[in-house]
Amino acid sequence: MQKRIFITGASSGIGRAAAQLLVRQGHEVWGTSRDPARLPVDARLHPVALDLADSKSARESFERALAEAGHFDVVINNAGSGHFDSGATLTEEIVRKQFQILVFAQIEIFQAALAAMTERGGGTIINVTSMAARLPVPYLSAYNAAKAAMASFTMTMQLELRGSSVRVVDVQPADICTSFNEVVVQAAATDPALAQVWKQIDANLQAAPPPALVARRLSLLIAQKNPPARVTVGGLFQAGVAPFIFRLLPQGVRVWGLKRYYRL
Repeated sequence: MQKRIFITGASSGIGRAAAQLLVRQGHEVWGTSRDPARLPVDARLHPVALDLADSKSARESFERALAEAGHFDVVINNAGSGHFDSGATLTEEIVRKQFQILVFAQIEIFQAALAAMTERGGGTIINVTSMAARLPVPYLSAYNAAKAAMASFTMTMQLELRGSSVRVVDVQPADICTSFNEVVVQAAATDPALAQVWKQIDANLQAAPPPALVARRLSLLIAQKNPPARVTVGGLFQAGVAPFIFRLLPQGVRVWGLKRYYRL
């Protein structure tokens, strides 16, 4: 069944792979990018200019796309960015920018989508958070915190919307082989540990599954009448084994395990 879908961050990575798969399946997709010229060209892919760093852009861009589409059956909050630096030296400006992009703007879109879907009688909202919300990555503290905040917001809305015709899903990718690291802002490395961890992060990313894996999972989710509340996607260890084991371990052992994993 053809659906009308709104997805942020459709010009690269997971968002691009998802947008391309969904239009191939016959859906009408409104995909966003700061630069719409970077979006794939397809008759079913409608470009939307959106800058999540702009506090006014998110809701206004969504409302314009909604007016053009008439309605959305599915809204996917996917776009994001990161900042790699020691949490001990992060400035308030950096933390605010990460939360603006990864939390505040996405909540704006969520609220606008929820209002429209509730009025229409149903829909699905998918928030793409991250496994970093549960298994934080060293020196990505603002990113980890923002993703954890969005995951917590998503679960809270699942509590509040129990019995609603609007389905809310938290999709948590582990490492996925995208160009994400190319857009991560890196501070000047004065601590050798930063260089070591970045090397490990980059190696993990290069060895990770492609974004098509997440795109396929998103496609399956939007076809379900009652999708699961939370889905992890990625390699077997990161998305399956590690979360299961860590759930059973005390915090001190989790920290020790993550230090060993990132060679700290």
